[in-house]
Amino acid sequence: MTCIMAITDGENMVIGGDSAGVAGLRLTVRKDPKVFIREDRSGTEWLFGFTSSFRMGELIQYELALPEIKKSNTEDLYGFMVKEFIPAVRKCFKDGGYARKKDDEESAGTFLVCLLGRIFEIEGDYQVGEPMDNFAAVGCAEDVAKGSLYTTEGRVKSSLKRAQMALEAAERFSGGVRAPFVILESKPS
Repeated sequence: MTCIMAITDGENMVIGGDSAGVAGLRLTVRKDPKVFIREDRSGTEWLFGFTSSFRMGELIQYELALPEIKKSNTEDLYGFMVKEFIPAVRKCFKDGGYARKKDDEESAGTFLVCLLGRIFEIEGDYQVGEPMDNFAAVGCAEDVAKGSLYTTEGRVKSSLKRAQMALEAAERFSGGVRAPFVILESKPS
């Protein structure tokens, strides 16, 4: 299920997602969005988009205690994500009854985080990935969305338009993606 995509120019960030809830051959178009913006105590905006589980998304949106970003963290934002953000996520998922454990190994789901002009992909084993491209996508139609984002780069100026085009392509070529699309934009303060 799902197509979640994000674009950044190093400052401005866009995240978008579809509205499909899929279980086997059952499809429900959901009102609760898979993408949202949260603001931490310092006023920094974090953009999130999830696949895998609506429960996981609920925990990220309503229960996750966002760690404080200090000036030293911005110098090594990747390290901050690994050392401070991921432990907060693991605690949230455990407390919320979502974290799964098998053979003494924890697992969760996949989601994107846009923070301070950068995109991070959090995988089910809690690894933090950062794409070389200025865009990312996750979900069953991620390859379609990435192809669209790649071919529109430099040709379509508006990130919002590129996001719409990527999600439309994902819906056209994947049975697990459905409109309406939610596309959010954040700009640095």
